[in-house]
Formats: sequence, structure tokens, C-alpha cells
Amino acid sequence: MRRNLSKFMALLAGLLLGVALVATAAEPATKAKTATATAVFAGGCFWCMVHPFDELPGVMSVTSGYTGGQKVNPTYEQVSAGDTGHVEAVQIIFDPKQIGYEKLLEVFWRNVDPLDKGGQFCDRGSTYTSAVFYQNDEQKKLAEQSKAAIEKKLGKPVVTAIRPAATFYAAEDYHQDYYKKNPLRYKYYRYSCGRDQRLEELWGKKN
Repeated sequence: MRRNLSKFMALLAGLLLGVALVATAAEPATKAKTATATAVFAGGCFWCMVHPFDELPGVMSVTSGYTGGQKVNPTYEQVSAGDTGHVEAVQIIFDPKQIGYEKLLEVFWRNVDPLDKGGQFCDRGSTYTSAVFYQNDEQKKLAEQSKAAIEKKLGKPVVTAIRPAATFYAAEDYHQDYYKKNPLRYKYYRYSCGRDQRLEELWGKKN
């Protein structure tokens, strides 16, 4: 009886060890599936830069915020005053297996006026200038290549900056997903700011 029990315990221990080894081997694959990347773009009013990326397959989140300045934890009022050096921007968390950085750049360019060095549309000042904040050398290379292609396409100097990533600060809650929370005000703002009209002039009508 004891001999049979010993055999059973040995068999059980072997099975448990096998399960543990399989789980350990599978762990890196699981992590690989959930690996994400970050993109940060400034294109004027951050309210208007969320929607173009929000519903793209592979995009996990889009956050409105501030980047590129000196002050720690800036508020909207401080950034708007133009004394912090920040620009309004969006931070995009995406799955690079589902969507490439090149596609995000394509969407970015078609939602900004890359010829405007004084702001974007009706929003004027350094806070609203356009920029790509690259996270690594690969993003820098792709951003510079895409900028050169846009410049060739438009036949005019592109003033959008290609800048290294800086600390990104999420904006206040009432700024997040503004197009969802205030759809009528959002649409009126885009129209009254001349954003859609200028984008159509630059890039043509959306398909």
C-alpha cells in the first residue's frame, strides 16, 4: 500500500513539474502578445487630435496632454499662458503587431497643417504648433522620411518639428475624450476654427 502511494506521489510530482515548466515556457509568448509602443504627436488643439487615432485597429488608448516644456505637472491654464514651453499633444499607446508607426504618421500628417509655423488653424501661439516627438531612433528615422515625403507632395517647406520625446503630462479629466463627452461643441469648434476646411484644402476630401 505504501509502495503504491509512493509511486502515486512521485507521478503527481512529475505532473506538477511538467505543468510548471509549460507555464514558464509560455510566459514570454504571453508577454510578447501584450507588448505595446508609444507615439506622441502635437497637432494644435488636443481635442481634435484624439478622434483620428481613437478608433484605429491596434490603438489601445489616446490621451490628451502636454509635453516638450520645462515645468513639472503643468496645468491647462499655465500651458495656455505660454510660459511653460509645453505644446498640447496626444499620447498614443498602440500594439505594433496590429498597426505600424508609419500608419500613425500618415494619420497625423493628414490632420495637421504642416505649413503653419504660428500654430494650427484658429489656435495661435507656440502652445499649438505641430510636432512629432519620437521615442527612439527608428521612430526618428520614419518621422524624418515621412516629413520629407510630405514636403515633396506639397511642394512647400514643412515646418512641423521632429523632436525627441519629453515627459508627457496627461491633461485634466475634462479634456479627455472631449469629442465623446461634448459632441456638439466639438463639431462646432472644429468648424468655427476652420480646421476641416483647411484640411480639405490641403489633403482633399476624406474617402
